[in-house]
Amino acid sequence: MNSREKPVSLELLLARADDHQPLLPRGIALEKFPALPFPTPRQLPDRLWDASGDPDFLPKQRWGVVAPQGPEGDRLLDLIDPLIRWREAMQGAPVHPYRAPVGMDDVKAARWMRTEFRKEAVDESDRPRYLLLLGDLDGLSLELQQVLSTNAFVGRLVFPSADGYEAYCSKVLKWESSPYQGQVRPRALLYTSKDGTSATDLAYDVLMGPSFETLQARQPKDFPEAELQEIIDEKGASTQQWLSNVSQSEPRVMLTLSHGLGPGWKTREQQRRLQGAFVLPDKSLLTGEELVSRPFLPGGIWLFLACYGAGTPGRSSYAPWLQQLRDVDRDAARVLEEGMPGEGALPFVAALPQAVLSNPSGPLAVIGHMDLAWVSTFSDQGRLAHSRFLGILRALLQGRRVGNALHTLLRIHSESLVELTALLNQDELARAMGRTSSVDLKVKARLWLLCQDLVNYVLLGDPAVRVPGNAINGE
Repeated sequence: MNSREKPVSLELLLARADDHQPLLPRGIALEKFPALPFPTPRQLPDRLWDASGDPDFLPKQRWGVVAPQGPEGDRLLDLIDPLIRWREAMQGAPVHPYRAPVGMDDVKAARWMRTEFRKEAVDESDRPRYLLLLGDLDGLSLELQQVLSTNAFVGRLVFPSADGYEAYCSKVLKWESSPYQGQVRPRALLYTSKDGTSATDLAYDVLMGPSFETLQARQPKDFPEAELQEIIDEKGASTQQWLSNVSQSEPRVMLTLSHGLGPGWKTREQQRRLQGAFVLPDKSLLTGEELVSRPFLPGGIWLFLACYGAGTPGRSSYAPWLQQLRDVDRDAARVLEEGMPGEGALPFVAALPQAVLSNPSGPLAVIGHMDLAWVSTFSDQGRLAHSRFLGILRALLQGRRVGNALHTLLRIHSESLVELTALLNQDELARAMGRTSSVDLKVKARLWLLCQDLVNYVLLGDPAVRVPGNAINGE
C-alpha cells in the first residue's frame, strides 16, 4: 500500500437475498447526514475488576454466567453444567449464576447492571469479569450484552437444540485439556471475498491489506513464530484454496471480509436460516447448513466482518438517520425499506455462527456484527484506522482470551463516545449563549456512525476461550 489516506464513502457490506448482488451499489455521502438526535452515552466504566492484575488470569478476574429468569434459564444452565464445573476448577472458586429478566432495553439493562450485577454487598474480587450470556436475543437482550460489555468481557451462547450446547461445551473442554496446549505456533489468516464491488474493494484498501502488512512488519517483535497468510479471493479464484486451508486441524485466528446476505426474504423462517450468510466472490453462499458438520476453522477464533454476520436486532441503530434521508436519497430509502428488520420483527442470532460453534470441528468463538456494517468504520475521515481490528488479531495471536481481545475494540467505542459527548456539550453551550455552534456536523456524524457500528460487534462463544496453545500465563 503506497498511500495511507483513502477517500472513504459510506459503503455497506450487504447483499440481496435473491441475486446476492450488493443492496447499495454506491455509497451514501456523509454530507447528506441530517441533524440527528444523537445517542445518549452508555454507562462508562468507573472501575474494573482487579485492574492492576493480568486481565487473562481467571483466578483473579473470575468467570460467570447470566441466564434468563424462569424455567428456560434453568434448562440452559443445566446444559452448560460441564463448562461451569470446568471454569470453577480453573479459577478455584464457585460460579454463582446471575438471573436476569428477558427483553430489557438499554435503560433497564443499565439499571440491572447497577443494582443486581454490581451490588455493593459483593466484593469486587468476587465479581466475574468474564460473563457468558445464555439464549437468543428475544431472551437476554442485545442491549444487556452491550451494556455489560462497557466494562466486562461478555460472550453469548445460543443454539436451536440441546445438542448444540453439549457439543460446544465438549469442544471447549477438549481443546483446553489437549496436548496442543503450549505446543502450537500462532497462525493467522486474512481472507477477503473481493467480488469487484466498491464496498469490498474499499474495505480491502483501508482494512485487510494494511492489516496484513502491519502484521508482517511487527511479526519479528510481537510473535516471531507466527504463520501469517493472506488470501485475496478475486471473483472466486481462490475460494477452494481458502476452504482447504480452514479445514486443516491446526487452530488459527481468521479475519474475513465479505458481504452478508439479506434482505428480500419470502418468509421469516428463511430469514432466520440465511440472513448474514457469507457471500462468496462468485455470489454463491456459505451457510450454517453447509458448515455445521464439515471441518471449518477447528479450535480457532473467527472475526467475521459482514452485515448481520452475528445476528439481527429488533430495530437497527441506523433507523433514525435513514428515516430522515428516505425522502431525499434513493439509496437510503432502499436500505431502510429493504435492508432492515421489519416492524415487530424479533431479534435473533444468525444461523451461521450458531452452526460453526456447535460443530465439533469448528471454532471456539466468533466475533461478528449485529446490524448493518459500514466500511467507514475501518477508516477515520479517509485516514487508515485498521488498528481498531488489528488490535484484536494481535491480542489473540499473543494468547489473550477472546473477551479481553474484543475489548480493545470496545475501548475505542468508549473513547469515541466521550468525544461525541464533548461535541454535543459544545453545541448546547453555544445554544445557551445564543451563538451558532462551530462544531462541524460531518465530524459529529462520523463519530455517531462509528459509535453505532463499534457497539454492534459482539462475541458469540465463551469469552474465556483463546486460540489453543497460546496461553501466556501458565493456566
